[in-house]
Amino acid sequence: MNLTTEEVYELFLQCTSVTTDSRNCPAGSLFFALKGTSFNGNAFASNALAAGSKFAIVDEPQYANGKNIFLVDNCLQMLQAVARLHRQTLKTTVIGITGTNGKTTTKELVAAVLQKKYNLLYTQGNLNNQIGVPLTLLRMNKGHELAVVEMGASHPGDIKELVDIALPDYGLITNVGHAHILGFGSFEGVVKTKGELYDFIRAKGGKIFRNADNSILASISEGLDAVLYGVSESNYVHARSLGASPFLKVEWNGTVIQTHLIGDYNFENVMAAIAVGSFFGVPSDAIISALEDYLPSNNRSQFKDTGKNHLIIDAYNANPTSMQAALNNFAAMDVKDKMLILGDMKELGPDSEMEHKKVVDWIKHHDFHLVCLVGGCFDAAAKGSFNCFPDVDALNVWLQQHPVSGANILVKGSNSTKLIKVVDFL
Repeated sequence: MNLTTEEVYELFLQCTSVTTDSRNCPAGSLFFALKGTSFNGNAFASNALAAGSKFAIVDEPQYANGKNIFLVDNCLQMLQAVARLHRQTLKTTVIGITGTNGKTTTKELVAAVLQKKYNLLYTQGNLNNQIGVPLTLLRMNKGHELAVVEMGASHPGDIKELVDIALPDYGLITNVGHAHILGFGSFEGVVKTKGELYDFIRAKGGKIFRNADNSILASISEGLDAVLYGVSESNYVHARSLGASPFLKVEWNGTVIQTHLIGDYNFENVMAAIAVGSFFGVPSDAIISALEDYLPSNNRSQFKDTGKNHLIIDAYNANPTSMQAALNNFAAMDVKDKMLILGDMKELGPDSEMEHKKVVDWIKHHDFHLVCLVGGCFDAAAKGSFNCFPDVDALNVWLQQHPVSGANILVKGSNSTKLIKVVDFL
């Protein structure tokens, strides 16, 4: 007989942690056998036990033994159901964060600020999908006073599915931009899906943190109790950007905050963190020190001095909105010998040709020392106007033959273009 959610939860309470990777099974962990297009976790349930797991959950009968390998209808759905039950049982206050751009950086900044006062659980890395959100919630314990849960989406209904698991009390949407159009079908689909966080908070009677200067967010937040942040003094939190050359400076309450964030587009992320921290009673000096001490990672707006060149590495993700923000910021920087290395923006569907052409046309009207474009989409849009390469490996061969030094270089592209591999050649 298949186990119920409550029965699996009782097994979870006897375990030290949860894992979905049979190659990483800490002693006493609970293993969930998930399936993908090229793997079947059920086949590795016994391996997980041998590696250290106490129990395994499978959804194919031939792998269950009823002793320490137990059968359920669907492992992913059970993982999500157990996470939801755990969240309901502990009743920890949850802040949900989503958005097209900046959600991971905002999550990291909010976490850095809240940790100054609270025992905090927050999403590690970008574990923000249908697997990552449950895994985050299942790390929650009785000592956690607050939880910050990042939620990503690439298809309609994704955020609704995640909020129904995480049950957030507070919500924050960083922004809504042009991304994953292939999955959403249209920009309106992006707006509707991101807005599912607001829909849940509205139904629950919770509260949102909202950028007062974002008209799209204003249009979908009717009726919501909102903590507003922005440049106007009428907002709960108001601040102003002092620019980024290359690191962002923000003036708040008469104090200049010197961050390690590249790009003026991070100003809104900093304001969001100030708003959340202020609302939850984190002292002002602690908020400032948290923001000044935060160091970006994971190839998101990172600054790197290679000894030969100065790099701005933003190669984790790219869509038309984030690409234009990065380009505008780079163009405004008061430095010489600017070079662009841009990779294709993926998952744009029918908008891909138009959006890549927009970027190419914009570059033509600005003065850059050298421009290198990577990927078939940019190649088709550029039509020989710049140095174009089918992939990053071809670019690296060219850079070996044409070494670059003394340049300030923006490296920006979707993660799948693997532009991070170019860093060693700069």
